[in-house]
Amino acid sequence: MTDSRDDRRTVAKGRCRMTPSEALVETMVAHGVTDVFGIVGSAYMDALDLFPAAGIRFVPTVHEQGAAHMADGYARTTGRHGVCVGQNGPGITNFVTAIAAAFWAHSPVVAITPETGSLTTGLGGFQETDQLPIFSKITKYQAHVTGPARMAELAARAFDRALLEMGPVQLNIPRDFFYGELECEIGDPIRIERGPGGTESLERAAALLAGARFPVILAGGGVVMAGGVTAAVALAEALGAPVATSYLHNDAFPASHPLWCGPLGYHGSKAAMRLIHEADVVLALGSRLGPFGTLPQYDFDYWPREAKLIQVDADPRVLGLVKKPAVTICGDAREAALALAARLAGRPLAGTKTRDARRARIAETRGAWERELAGWDFEHDPWSLEVARGSHAMHPRQMLRELEKAMPEDAMVSTDIGNICQIANSYLRFDRPRSMFGAMMFGNCGYAFPTMIGCKVAAPERPAIAYVGDGAWGMSFGEILTCVRERIPVTAVVFNNGQWGAEKKNHVDFYGNRFLGVDLANPSFAGVARAMGAEGQTIEKLGDVGPALREACAAQSEGRTTILEMMVTRELGDPFRRDALRKPRRLLEKYKGCE
Repeated sequence: MTDSRDDRRTVAKGRCRMTPSEALVETMVAHGVTDVFGIVGSAYMDALDLFPAAGIRFVPTVHEQGAAHMADGYARTTGRHGVCVGQNGPGITNFVTAIAAAFWAHSPVVAITPETGSLTTGLGGFQETDQLPIFSKITKYQAHVTGPARMAELAARAFDRALLEMGPVQLNIPRDFFYGELECEIGDPIRIERGPGGTESLERAAALLAGARFPVILAGGGVVMAGGVTAAVALAEALGAPVATSYLHNDAFPASHPLWCGPLGYHGSKAAMRLIHEADVVLALGSRLGPFGTLPQYDFDYWPREAKLIQVDADPRVLGLVKKPAVTICGDAREAALALAARLAGRPLAGTKTRDARRARIAETRGAWERELAGWDFEHDPWSLEVARGSHAMHPRQMLRELEKAMPEDAMVSTDIGNICQIANSYLRFDRPRSMFGAMMFGNCGYAFPTMIGCKVAAPERPAIAYVGDGAWGMSFGEILTCVRERIPVTAVVFNNGQWGAEKKNHVDFYGNRFLGVDLANPSFAGVARAMGAEGQTIEKLGDVGPALREACAAQSEGRTTILEMMVTRELGDPFRRDALRKPRRLLEKYKGCE
């Protein structure tokens, strides 16, 4: 095995005799694995014993769901594999929620899932369950090792497929297959160059863009994954096109650029929505155009129904899935942007005549939205006005603005699901890609904190910040112990308003303020953090928000994790999905008073 003291790790070459555990670990080394998240278990202990010699750090977590979220954050930060492993049975079923989240984030997570021994399968033994069907709909590929001799082959295929198909894979290994002796060869990883798409579709797209009076670019997560932000900027500048970012991909275009206009989707930028509404041609670059990022917001159905849509995505299965495109390009977002820019060079552009007016329109619309955000110091619905009256806690939007102003330039921020976390969509701006990590379409609570731990392991030099509501915090705060035990310093900003806010808003809007299961009696989260060995601060005044965040980020350089408990009012933003509920109509007499 490789000496962990040598950063230039080597891989066994040619056919060699080794154990199946060695074959697995050598394959991991060949694929560049340096960190694995999980909880120790007897099922894979023979392979685990080899990690130090192979230069692989094992990060023991509090819960396996946290381990898989960490692998997700690690993968999204680096673009490389994130790896998690656990004990067969309950340890593996604990992965499910986080692997589903990674599936919707297109994260190349490899879930190594040891299972019951091959000779006792089906006998109902200790910690036994059928582990392949559980992950069948939330992975891109499943490799089941059918014998020790195939360990290296199938492990390599799993690691290859995670990157080739841009999503999580499962490597399922009966626990007795780690032992024995075999002769095998550790192959080189498969890496492919991704192209810009078909010549004809690129020409048609270039013609549409050249003829556009008001082109708008929608930059999605594919731009970040492809390393295509610079290419997207060059294309936007060539067209003079405003650029919106897709939902929860605020890092897909630099916020400091004059063509940036903010994110679409839930609690996104009104500037982005107003500008894309004026478009005659929309270029969706690296975006599947998920429904959650195109639904009406602020009572504004902003999607331009008459605009010609050009959709670029590396996954052919999402082309035309949500919106009907005029042109589809199955290609890499970076390469497609470069190819389109090359085809537009020297070609007359219809939008040239209106370029100056368009620039002025962008600046005007952005300015109006910034002024609205700056003055948004209370929610206007009757419920929020009532609960905020006389409260000494901070208004969520004002608090988020103070966090925004104090945010380090190179910060990584993860956001959980929930009311205030989603409102933060308007206040998170980045100039660097791989900086924002949202819970994406699976929308599971308890996502942000463990994910940011994985991000910090991947990029220890960058400030790491998780935005978490108090409900989601109850699901994930145990991973404070991982931060403390393993010296992985992260800052968690916990919004304490004593409620499940997104669901409470539905009770206000649709169920006559009949609250059930939405109010939370919380302890001092700062006190709990201190008891667990981290720093903890309770913030009650707006003037303390910025200094507290700066201090917490500075403490990361000293290896200290800090929990900032933000005491905020119970005001509620727009409902999570206005389209998802409607006023109930009761049919039985005894329930009619509940309408």
